[in-house]
Amino acid sequence: MTQMQEPAFIEPRALRWSYASATSSIPLLGLTIGDMFDQTVARYPDQPALIVRHQEIRLSYRELQSQVNQCAKALMQLGIQKGQRIGIWSPNCAEWCITQFATSKIGAILVNLNPAYRLHEIEYALKDSGCSVLILAADFKNSHYTEMILELLPELTRSTNEQIQSTRLPELTRIIRLGQEKQAGMLTWDELMALGEQVSDAQLAARQQEQEFDDPINIQYTSGTTGYPKGATLSHHNILNNGYFVAELQKLTHEDRLCIPVPLYHCFGMVMGNLGCITHGAAMVYPSAVFEPRAVLQTVQDEQCTALYGVPTMFIAELNHAEFSNFDLSSLRTGVMAGSPCPIEVMKRVIQLMHMQDTEICYGMTETAPVSCQSTLDTPLEKRVSTVGQVGPHLEVKIVDPASGQIVPVGNTGELCTRGYSVMLGYWNNPEATAAAIDQARWMHTGDLATMDEEGYVNIVGRIKDMIIRGGENVYPREIEEFLYTHPEIADVQVIGVPDPKYGEAIVAWIKVRDGEQLSEEDVREFCSGQIAHYKIPRYIRFTQEYPMTVTGKIQKYLMRQTSIQELGLQEIQTA
Repeated sequence: MTQMQEPAFIEPRALRWSYASATSSIPLLGLTIGDMFDQTVARYPDQPALIVRHQEIRLSYRELQSQVNQCAKALMQLGIQKGQRIGIWSPNCAEWCITQFATSKIGAILVNLNPAYRLHEIEYALKDSGCSVLILAADFKNSHYTEMILELLPELTRSTNEQIQSTRLPELTRIIRLGQEKQAGMLTWDELMALGEQVSDAQLAARQQEQEFDDPINIQYTSGTTGYPKGATLSHHNILNNGYFVAELQKLTHEDRLCIPVPLYHCFGMVMGNLGCITHGAAMVYPSAVFEPRAVLQTVQDEQCTALYGVPTMFIAELNHAEFSNFDLSSLRTGVMAGSPCPIEVMKRVIQLMHMQDTEICYGMTETAPVSCQSTLDTPLEKRVSTVGQVGPHLEVKIVDPASGQIVPVGNTGELCTRGYSVMLGYWNNPEATAAAIDQARWMHTGDLATMDEEGYVNIVGRIKDMIIRGGENVYPREIEEFLYTHPEIADVQVIGVPDPKYGEAIVAWIKVRDGEQLSEEDVREFCSGQIAHYKIPRYIRFTQEYPMTVTGKIQKYLMRQTSIQELGLQEIQTA
């Protein structure tokens, strides 16, 4: 491959309307994931590809390719055809990575199943996607995957072979259970891999050649905070290019080692992490099965990681760890903070204390594979800590009035929409939901409130559904959060709205106080007085040790709202 050139961004002329597009001298990759992977192996066969600390696994690109091909051939031996769905229900591990690339080679659609799912949720996802094969961890912490599957499929305990016939999940025919222990009705990972011996390399190569880069290859379920989760269906083209350009803008190379503590079931891990690495020959480094701040710090030091990914809550946990100062993080130079708006003060501490001078901010959503906007190494620090950057290469963004759909002038708040190669194919078997999210011009409506400046930098000010309307005034929680973050004794803060009989909504701040510090409600209000408008000062203040969060580290504000309403006795005046 030739030396990559710098991506070209929006023209330097000042924007009048909130619309920006980015061209690039670097073309989109017209490849399937499997073909891209093989090209990288050919270039960097002996470079480290996968390091899994908690499993003590270290594989070069050539060694990883051998296991990927063996897994792909094994799935072919099971009879898996192009377009069939294979679910994976496990925290981060080597088998997750191997399965991801194996399925891409044979055209099976990988269904990412949230490790936090419980019985009802896993049944729904398996049934909705029509999985033929399920690969699952045996157990992890409080998630007893085996017990849940046996409750869902009690006939497994009476099975004399590994072929499943279930009335509850009729399309599910095989279950592969990670680990060495044998379970009736299930294959072990080793037993699966052994099946690959019965399929030739030539047969795998022939199957791989049948794949097209526009084929669906991945289904990721949205959080489902309103109604049932929806399966965002993504193609090779969607996710391979997105992972590639996110890493390209960080200038990743085959000499980089990327620490990936974010979950693989989410786009952050499997796209920005895994695909970003394999498109550049970098090493994928998994510090632990699920996020553990000390494991991240230890891994960065021991493996000399040059890049680190995470959501803001992860970086906050790392910075606040009691042993933080004991670790040498000087190998770090870059990384990505994404998943939710980054507090300015947190970004400054990451740059200063973690040596991540080239830290970038990314913004996106699962339905857009995921990144739409990104800061770059050349983005001024002020812009890096106050925006989510500019539109990514080969993409468009605009900000529209949620009511009229018209593009708003620069500086005005509206709903952010994005269009381009990254927009999903649609929601799996759900044309109605697809039509509600993607309009006829193929714009994906994100549901996020944003502004754009004259240079095309985008600032996310909140979710449409999270905006607080107090006495006719629109209040954006992030503005208050950013202000409260400047208090020296506040470690973290989240702001929500609750019903109020007089003003419609009242403001609640959930505050985490730094270890060893003390703070009162009056202290917080006094800090706000005269500094922010009176109507933005929180009426209610709740001190907490933790927030309800998804596995990916995203704050679940709707649960905070429910808890606050109950604690404050506001059920009778609760509004929809």
